[in-house]
Amino acid sequence: MTLDILTPEKKLYSGEATLVQLPGVAGSFEILNNHAPIISALGTGIVRFKNAEGEKRIKISGGFVECLHNKVIVCAESGVAE
Repeated sequence: MTLDILTPEKKLYSGEATLVQLPGVAGSFEILNNHAPIISALGTGIVRFKNAEGEKRIKISGGFVECLHNKVIVCAESGVAE
């Protein structure tokens, strides 16, 4: 699936991912390939994702995520790669 992690200032990541773990406002959750459509608010925490290069982590401070047709878009208020 494709993953885009965006902030108002810049695009933090754009590419393929096999797993995305997100800090939801009610707790952490994961999105895998062929996930049902979802829109969810995000809290402050770590977005963790896996791709062919391994595992990556980006710290965000709130935002939202949309998943539709194996495309995941994370819109975060701010973010920093760890």
